[in-house]
Amino acid sequence: MMQNSKSIGNKIAEARKKINLSQANLAQQVSISAQAVGKWERGESMPDIMTLNRLAEILGVDLNYFSETFKSYKSENSSETTEKQSVEIPTTKSKNNSGLNWNMSSGNWVDADFSGLNNLKDKFSTSNMKNCKFISSDLSDLTLNSNNIVGCDFSNSDLRNSKIKSCDLSNNLFIECSLIDTEVSSSEIKNCNFSESNFSGIEFKTTELKNCMVENVIWNLSSFELSHISNIVFNGTIEDCSFNNCSFSKVTFKNVTLQNTFFKGSKLKGIQFIDCQADRMTFEFLKNGKADLTGLTLLTE
Repeated sequence: MMQNSKSIGNKIAEARKKINLSQANLAQQVSISAQAVGKWERGESMPDIMTLNRLAEILGVDLNYFSETFKSYKSENSSETTEKQSVEIPTTKSKNNSGLNWNMSSGNWVDADFSGLNNLKDKFSTSNMKNCKFISSDLSDLTLNSNNIVGCDFSNSDLRNSKIKSCDLSNNLFIECSLIDTEVSSSEIKNCNFSESNFSGIEFKTTELKNCMVENVIWNLSSFELSHISNIVFNGTIEDCSFNNCSFSKVTFKNVTLQNTFFKGSKLKGIQFIDCQADRMTFEFLKNGKADLTGLTLLTE
């Protein structure tokens, strides 16, 4: 079951009662109204990640307590010990710039707002995330391994030097993101919007990129290897890039300038060119791969 406001509300109420804290007292410590606490506990609304971190401190629980995979806890303010976690989730010892000390790996998250966070590193691996927000976050050096991410918004975030492995990403927004030197492998990415993002140095290996928007993306030293690309429209300048033994289906290069770009393989028939130009080397690579060169002309020197 995905984590939701109702389950979090139940956990807040349970932890609050175990330390004999009233809704009014809890509200005072969090600097909100008692009515807001009541809405949390009834599942009518949900605190953001910063407030959850504050609640964890007040209630004497680890932040992972609010995850569905955590079944019970031992309060620092109570001598009563209940059952142990049904799933062990390691907690990182390092803190990020916001003072958080937590690890959301192996969790299930829905409608959570993580916007503006930084130094996440490998804290979300093997997690399921749906309709979450990571807007304007520093996700550099992030590791996502075996994640299922649906309907999330990463717009204006920094994902440079990240590693995305064995993940399923669908219907997500990556508008104006930096994906410089990011490594994507053995993953499926579909129906995502990467418009205005920087893909310089990105590497796609054994990955499927399908039905994604890449309008005005920066392509420089970007590489695709043993990947499948379908229903994609490229535009702008593609320079010093490579497509090594990839397959294409309904891929369009429209108003594109191709320079020093390597195409290797015999499955280039799924490519269409509309008002494109290429330098001599790139043109010969495409010709050798039996691509349909209609709509592609040589750059004048």
